[in-house]
Amino acid sequence: MSESLPVRCPACRRSHRFTAPAYPCACGAPVAAPLDPDRVPAAVGHRSWREEWVTVRCGGCGTRGEWPQPELGCPCGTVLRIPVTGERAGAPAAEEPRRPAVPSVPIRTARDAVTAAVLYLRRLGHDGIRRADQRPASGIGLAGRDVLAQLDPSARPATPRDVECLWLTAMTESATCLYLSLTGYTEEAVARADALDVPLFVLEPSGAARPENAPAVALDADAS
Repeated sequence: MSESLPVRCPACRRSHRFTAPAYPCACGAPVAAPLDPDRVPAAVGHRSWREEWVTVRCGGCGTRGEWPQPELGCPCGTVLRIPVTGERAGAPAAEEPRRPAVPSVPIRTARDAVTAAVLYLRRLGHDGIRRADQRPASGIGLAGRDVLAQLDPSARPATPRDVECLWLTAMTESATCLYLSLTGYTEEAVARADALDVPLFVLEPSGAARPENAPAVALDADAS
């Protein structure tokens, strides 16, 4: 069960009850960051990629992973970063083997979309996901060992040029690639991705990644 503790906003002094969100590990066990009741939450000002994640150990399989830093949005407009302790084991291991659940988080903001994309990349077996060194012409670049992903949160469908740019960048870095879009793809983009063997996914509002072409179906099946 996720931890819960009282939180007071330093800006308006309003009291809240915050419960740490739990995310499914690749093994299927829920993992929640350990909240530190002895430290005071701080208002989020400047954001950095490093501060967006905390390291938590899953009690189900022992894997240490990077998970979203707990945050609370106060009605006054202040966003609070909730302090966490060191690592923490998640839920106890199941007595019987179970099929891993597909990690996902509901998408309400661009940050949620990044979190959902990172969770899915972990589900595919990629760890150490970070911002890509080379920023794509559109969207957000995510990179891990031997993998490059492009997340497109825009309201327009991705085009053949978007797919080709991702494929070319991945080729120069000797990495595999995949494309995740919130809106979808034009027919021409799907045809181009099929020709280049680039997996295309659509991130649904639930945070689940839906395969949109044959390479994506095959990749998703291999990870199940």
